[in-house]
Amino acid sequence: MSDKETLAQQVYRDLKQRILEGQFSSDEMLTERTLALESGISRTPLRAAISRLEKENVISRLPNGALMVRPVTVEQLLEIVQVRRLLEGSAAEKAASLPFTEELSQSRERMRYFTSGGDIAFDLFWIDDDAFHNAVAHAAGLPLLASMLTEMRSIARRCTITRTHDRFDQQALEHIAVIDAIEARDGAAARAAMEVHFDSVRTRFLGWLARN
Repeated sequence: MSDKETLAQQVYRDLKQRILEGQFSSDEMLTERTLALESGISRTPLRAAISRLEKENVISRLPNGALMVRPVTVEQLLEIVQVRRLLEGSAAEKAASLPFTEELSQSRERMRYFTSGGDIAFDLFWIDDDAFHNAVAHAAGLPLLASMLTEMRSIARRCTITRTHDRFDQQALEHIAVIDAIEARDGAAARAAMEVHFDSVRTRFLGWLARN
């Protein structure tokens, strides 16, 4: 890989991380010049990074050449929740038929930390939330599912609603229920616990909408 390609990859990761963290709003207009100055790089690797983000539908280019972060609609978010409910419910059921993993055990310990309640930074919980869902996919022997989840979660993370919560005790308890059922080798209970989790996620999102 050339130095230019390496730099373009780095710029891509940095830009996408800033977008995922909400540093750019969906109504904010960006320019290549501003981004190049902020990053301290030339426009060639920047354009390569932007092109990749355009192909992923993360950024769109307006007729005047300006760039905007593509918004994620509520409909898209709820569709992701529905798809993940189906896929991850099946994964949890399958994981219960296989040996219990250390990855799941570690995830459960991390979730116990969040059950005490209190305000928690969204980005802190997101890391462990990500680890939990990946742990279930891996325990089910479904590495491709883990890759699919990464993409769906990156889309969901860009939706404003996902960043409105700062208390995660209930979600942590829901995760623990899934892990406990997997460890007990109760496939039906593991699937049901995962489905309950996503039903709760959907309810929380709809509750936020009803208040705003």
